[in-house]
Amino acid sequence: MPPNIVIMDKIKNIVFDLGGVILTIDRDEAVRRFKLVGLEQAEELLDPYHQKGDFLAWEEGRLTTEEFYDAIRRLAGKYISNEDIAYGIHGFIADMPAYKLEMLEELRKSYNLYLLSNTNPIVMAWASSPLFSDTGKTLEQYFDKMYLSYQLGVTKPHPQIFHHLIKDSGIIPSETLFVDDGPANVEAGKALGMRVFQPENGEDFRHIFSEKGHF
Repeated sequence: MPPNIVIMDKIKNIVFDLGGVILTIDRDEAVRRFKLVGLEQAEELLDPYHQKGDFLAWEEGRLTTEEFYDAIRRLAGKYISNEDIAYGIHGFIADMPAYKLEMLEELRKSYNLYLLSNTNPIVMAWASSPLFSDTGKTLEQYFDKMYLSYQLGVTKPHPQIFHHLIKDSGIIPSETLFVDDGPANVEAGKALGMRVFQPENGEDFRHIFSEKGHF
C-alpha cells in the first residue's frame, strides 16, 4: 500500500477539523496583527491547535464576543476597537482552497461528513457567509452537521466533545475517519476507536482517498 493512504474499507463517516485541514491558517499573521494593534501577549496566547487564556475561554463559550473584546482591552491595557480585534482574528485565515471544497462535495456522495472544530463566532460569521467560497456556498452546506467548540462549551482534545459528537450523530467510531492537524486531537480520536489522519497545515491530502477512486 502506498504511504499515507488511509484504508477506507468499512468507513461510513468522515469527521474533519476546520483550521489547518480545510482552511489554511496563518498563526504568525494573527500574532503580527494583534501585536500591531497593541496586544503584546499575542505570541504566548495564540496557538495553532489550542488557544490559551481569554482566547480559550471564548472558544469554549465561557465568554461572549463582547466580553472577549473587553478582555482583550484589559490584557492590552489600552483601548482596541472591536474592528481591530476582529482584524487580528481574521489573520488566522490564510486561504480557503477551492479544491478542498470540491473534495468535500465529492466525498459527501459516499460518506456522512461532519465538522468538529475549536473555533469562535468571528471565524464562523465569515464561514457562514457567501464570502466563504468562490461559489457563494457557506461552510454548513458542505457537511451533514457541524460541532463547534464555542457552542458546545468544550474544546478538543477533551473527550467530552468527541462523546457529544458520537452520541448526537449516531456514528460508530470504528466506521469513522477523523482528520485533524492537531497531534493531541488525533490521539483523542484514536483512543475512541476512530481511524485517523493528521495532515500538515495547508496540505493537499486528497491522495489518502485514492484507494476508493475518488480522486
